[in-house]
Amino acid sequence: MADCCLGPSLCNKKLLHLPTHFASSSSSSSSSSSRSLSVSMASLRSHSNSVPEPNPTQPSLLVFSGGTAFNGVVEELKRLTTRVAHVLPVSDDGGSTAEIVRVLGGPAVGDIRSRCLRLSDQSTSEALSVRRLLGHRLPLDPKLAKSDWYQVVEGDHSLWDGVSRPYRETIRAFLVYFQNEILRRPNESFCFSNGSIGNFFFAGARVFFQSLDAAIFLFSRVSDIPSESLVLPVISTNDRLTLGCELWDGTLIRGQNEISHPTTGTVELVKKECSSSPALPSRIKRVFYLSSEGTNSLHEVYPSANPAVLDQLRTVDCIVYAMGSLFTSICPSLVLLGIGEIISSRTCPKVLLLNGSHDRETSGFSASSFVTAITDALNRTYGHSNNSLEILKQISYLIFCGDTSTF
Repeated sequence: MADCCLGPSLCNKKLLHLPTHFASSSSSSSSSSSRSLSVSMASLRSHSNSVPEPNPTQPSLLVFSGGTAFNGVVEELKRLTTRVAHVLPVSDDGGSTAEIVRVLGGPAVGDIRSRCLRLSDQSTSEALSVRRLLGHRLPLDPKLAKSDWYQVVEGDHSLWDGVSRPYRETIRAFLVYFQNEILRRPNESFCFSNGSIGNFFFAGARVFFQSLDAAIFLFSRVSDIPSESLVLPVISTNDRLTLGCELWDGTLIRGQNEISHPTTGTVELVKKECSSSPALPSRIKRVFYLSSEGTNSLHEVYPSANPAVLDQLRTVDCIVYAMGSLFTSICPSLVLLGIGEIISSRTCPKVLLLNGSHDRETSGFSASSFVTAITDALNRTYGHSNNSLEILKQISYLIFCGDTSTF
């Protein structure tokens, strides 16, 4: 198979050789092929649409959110400004992300992939084709999902229609690399049910580069996201992260999915936008991070915030706490050291967007309950490090669009 160009130079126009070994379902374990992909930064940039320089008069925002609820606002927000830093958690352990983390390890990429797709270019038919491909989910039935996946990774699927060769070879190279990494773990049977092609591409890039930031950079270029629109993991890591919470009755829960959308353990589709899960037995007191290593599954750890997030917090014109799962999407970003300190030092507007309805995490919450949860997280009130920061410095505006009787 001939070499292909991956587009914008990820290595300052140096060649980057990517060996891949892909065996199809009918191949023996010894059958493999290798390919080298030369990575030069000029070609994909010249192939993609030119992106206008950001308008310096546009306001700059930093938004703390998850990967689902705020997506509906992104399209409208782009009409106001593209100078937005989207800060997202990397602790999701449900759905397609859970299977990737189980087999390959590393941080969760689902929320980041979801936001990247929302920010991607839609101005040409090819841009829409790329977005449709990376947004595709495989069937829920495991056998149909595997068949659909092989069609995609072998380049035969109709999803490739409308995707030109530079983009096709770029995307497919990392899908092949992802498949190869799965095959290298014969003791782990990967389930493709309801899998996200975008998640697989993202995971392949992350494993190859051994860098979450590099994977985001590549995805942003492939999706042609405006250069001034940033998608930032709140923690820049190549390791798995596990979220935990403590309820007011003393109960400890391990895992984001167990907190927000517990499942029966069977193959099922979890709709994060729905609030059908029963309420927790007690309200959540705090959220924290747990070690994914060792025998003590409830050992609390204190990861560092992404320096890029801290830099953006110091300079943006407005800080937004977006709607979404309060304790599993918003608060995991706020409890990190340095976040609350910088926010309290800023005099810019700090806006809380209230959810339009309650979910499992916030059953019975009033508007003031949301404010208290945000400030407790920023202050780390019930954690190991207890900072006493002023509430008024952390939230200056509260916005709610909906029936006020909800709160």
